[in-house]
Amino acid sequence: MPEGPEIRHIADQLQQAIGDEDCVEISFAFEHLKVFEAELTGQRVQGVTSQGKALLTRFSGGWTIYSHNQLYGRWMVRKAYQYPDTSRQLRLAIHTRRKSALLYSASDIEVIRTEEEHKHPFLKKLGPDVLDDSCRVEDVRKRLDLPEFRQKQLGTLLLDQGFLAGLGNYLRSEVLFLAGLQPHLKPRQCDPVQLNLLAQACVGVTRQSYRTNGITNDLKLAEALKQQGVPRAHFRHWVFARAGRPCWKCQAPIERTSSGSRRLYFCPNCQRLPA
Repeated sequence: MPEGPEIRHIADQLQQAIGDEDCVEISFAFEHLKVFEAELTGQRVQGVTSQGKALLTRFSGGWTIYSHNQLYGRWMVRKAYQYPDTSRQLRLAIHTRRKSALLYSASDIEVIRTEEEHKHPFLKKLGPDVLDDSCRVEDVRKRLDLPEFRQKQLGTLLLDQGFLAGLGNYLRSEVLFLAGLQPHLKPRQCDPVQLNLLAQACVGVTRQSYRTNGITNDLKLAEALKQQGVPRAHFRHWVFARAGRPCWKCQAPIERTSSGSRRLYFCPNCQRLPA
């Protein structure tokens, strides 16, 4: 599933393609949404943004299209009315004079009033989006002390969209590695230094991933490895999807486990419990 940085990139692409453009035609695959086709046609796309893993396309008439890619959804941008050759099912098409924004395979699509976005069942439960400038490291640090979060294991907490919006599976492994923490620990079991490192990693890793199109490793190291011809998949992350490969810091083999029924990667040396 795409995580916050990937969804924000999609929002950027859609904003560049259809933002501030008039919608000349719109079509929905789902019957219950077809009533909005005539309503939204002719309106201007005021902006496209993301909140965590959700994408919001806002129109001048006060409507917002909420969409969530989930596992299989995929947006494609093409010249107006030029459709790709794909076996995917088209769920939503927004056409402007220049471009078409096409959403395939997604099933979570709604049309809501813009002023009522905060009431949406998914959006209203989201924690701060760490990609937003308004989210600061100190804000994340304070959330780690809240009763609803301090008792949760970190491996579970970092996937909780109510804690922070946008973090997902690869970011979870990377954040825990840089903080030097094991996934079964709870915030209440960590000392202030560890909690500060965790808060810094939550913000820093996510924003770096957004800036670099998914690279969470040390950027100088990643560039050096790239110049050596190392495949991107091998240097992109510190630990994620690197089971059996040497840790970039200590050379210990990276291990794979599961947490919350999802794979998690860690360094047994850099993330070991203190004696």
